[in-house]
Amino acid sequence: MGLTGATWRKSSRSAQTNDCVEVATNLPGVVGVRDSKDPTGPVLTFDPYAWRAFVAAPPR
Repeated sequence: MGLTGATWRKSSRSAQTNDCVEVATNLPGVVGVRDSKDPTGPVLTFDPYAWRAFVAAPPR
């Protein structure tokens, strides 16, 4: 799967420090998640339905 064309944005739930997660939601059929400190590092990918369920889940 290619991530070419991904538009990354910092999560609104990230702290104001460098401990940020970036999310790409503009890819067809997948949501990408990466560490903003390592933009060329690994990317986790999720099915959009699974990502929405994860984001909507109450904190534990």
